[in-house]
Amino acid sequence: MSGTWVGIRRIRVVIGGAGVVLALFGLFRLVTQVPGRSLLGLAAWLVGALVLHAVLSPAVVAIGTGLRKVPPRARAHLQGALVTGGLVTVIALPLIYRAGSQPGVKAILGQDYGHNLVLLLALISAVAVLSYLRRVVRGCRAAGAAPTTNDGPSPTA
Repeated sequence: MSGTWVGIRRIRVVIGGAGVVLALFGLFRLVTQVPGRSLLGLAAWLVGALVLHAVLSPAVVAIGTGLRKVPPRARAHLQGALVTGGLVTVIALPLIYRAGSQPGVKAILGQDYGHNLVLLLALISAVAVLSYLRRVVRGCRAAGAAPTTNDGPSPTA
């Protein structure tokens, strides 16, 4: 049994070493290939990402705390919808913000990103609700009871 742990430790060291070598190679290429002005832009972007992370992290923790009150059966579906919707929104917001900044001839995609975001979030919500209802119906069929979406205690109890 101890031989396996030694093997796993070696694999971790090799993977960690490869990561360090690749990071150093990337840093070398960054310093030697990218102009200084672009490096300043990259540094500003990284600082902005750090500030955004500091703002979003407490919001994510607060949402996670609020989700403890959601019944367990529904929680997984709600979490999946929130994560997916959040990722889609993070991708779409820069496109919405920059809409119209390029002439129509230069723009690759001249779409209404705000409208498309709303449609995509509605689709994500619908899929989450339908998958939750499917799980409720399957669970009730397996138990031989009538389908209900109430995961909490009975109101008469």
